[in-house]
Amino acid sequence: MARCQWDAGGVSRTSSRAWRDGRLVADGYPLSDLDTWRADPSVLIWVDLLAPDRAELDQLAAELGLDPLAVEDAIEPGERPKATRHAGHTFITCYATRLLVGTDAELALQLDRVSAFVLPGALITVRMTDGFDLAPVLERWEEEITAGTGSGGLAYSLLDYLVDDYFDALQELEDRIQQLDDTLFAPSPRTDELQQQVHRLRNALAGLRRIVLPMREVVTSLGRFEVQVGREVERTLEGYYADLYDHVIRATEWTEYLRDLLGSVFETTLAQREERLNEIMKKLAAWAAIVAVPTAVTGWFGQNLPYPGYGTPSGLVMSIILIVVLGAGLFVIFRKSDWI
Repeated sequence: MARCQWDAGGVSRTSSRAWRDGRLVADGYPLSDLDTWRADPSVLIWVDLLAPDRAELDQLAAELGLDPLAVEDAIEPGERPKATRHAGHTFITCYATRLLVGTDAELALQLDRVSAFVLPGALITVRMTDGFDLAPVLERWEEEITAGTGSGGLAYSLLDYLVDDYFDALQELEDRIQQLDDTLFAPSPRTDELQQQVHRLRNALAGLRRIVLPMREVVTSLGRFEVQVGREVERTLEGYYADLYDHVIRATEWTEYLRDLLGSVFETTLAQREERLNEIMKKLAAWAAIVAVPTAVTGWFGQNLPYPGYGTPSGLVMSIILIVVLGAGLFVIFRKSDWI
């Protein structure tokens, strides 16, 4: 994929392609030729800006008539997935996801934002980092692009690829939750380690859920835009976006299922921790009762009061017998009750 600089002062990396009637006619052209390509209604163009600055986006916005608020949202950090309709174009923000596993089995969710301006006959993507590789998307475009799909076809393939990544991440999370669930009732589960794993999984799932849920709005808004401009193309992608919306709903329901499943695992670990604490308390109470026997007996026989065997060796023997019999009796009782 060819890369070209917009101007001498540009710091971003720019990629571009153009198709005519479903065939690639240009791979890597300067953005100064963008007006020329846009003037041909039979050409479908794509431009990708990697780590652009505000000046570059302002220049592009002036050439394409992009809304200033959309341009600002394209570079502002922390934007949620969304789709906003402006005069002549729709702006979308979405995220690519990937689960990262460390050497100590620590799990982390990597998010790479992808913003896009969808115009009739043009798709402009903006990435602030290169964490998301567009090569698989480009391959999909070359395999699936046909005449008449328009910029909505490019946007659909991009979103469909991102949603497929959501399914991959959700499947990985489900496998890990199931593995965690299988170890809950092991002979001697390590409660602290289980809770640490549950905490990591909850953080990853919460981050993924924040990305998946708003995608319903993105797909719906973009599908309506494509239908609106459908008169300018041979056919619309209403059916494709309906299928993509169904995939997003499935991903959303999957996140809810995993949330409930992980919540059940978390509650089980808490219950096991409480049960373990109860077992410890029962053992302590049992041994405390056994230890109290010699304390009580020796305390009674140690008083300066007359008692059977007072001042004779038989008193010592009687106290020892009482300590052994009562202590052994309590031990047997607690043992049968499974307190010891």
